[in-house]
Amino acid sequence: VQLQASGGGLVQAGGSLRLSCAASGHTFSTYAVGWFRQAPGKERALVASIGWSGTSTYYADSVKGRFAISRDNAKNMVYLQMNSLKPEDTAVYYCAASRVVFTHTPSRYDNWGQGTQVTVSS
Repeated sequence: VQLQASGGGLVQAGGSLRLSCAASGHTFSTYAVGWFRQAPGKERALVASIGWSGTSTYYADSVKGRFAISRDNAKNMVYLQMNSLKPEDTAVYYCAASRVVFTHTPSRYDNWGQGTQVTVSS
């Protein structure tokens, strides 16, 4: 499966953005998908993940209550709705897929898309 992330941009603190991850491949609906982010000088970290059916989700503590992950398997799309954005959310965001039903173990993700930059100004 090949992935392409989009939707990043510059937003003021308190604003919202929706990231999209477009996937190719007829087996996409059987993959778990995660959104990761990497800020300058920091390691890449898992932000949210979703299982193949969309019923299982995981969120990092730092984004709980502000971000929401969803998927539309009919369109081969996964989304990350980001609300109440903070300057510390500034990072390059990546989507990745794993050949398991659901996981929030970063090492299980082995299909990566290119990143999209999110910048939150204070």
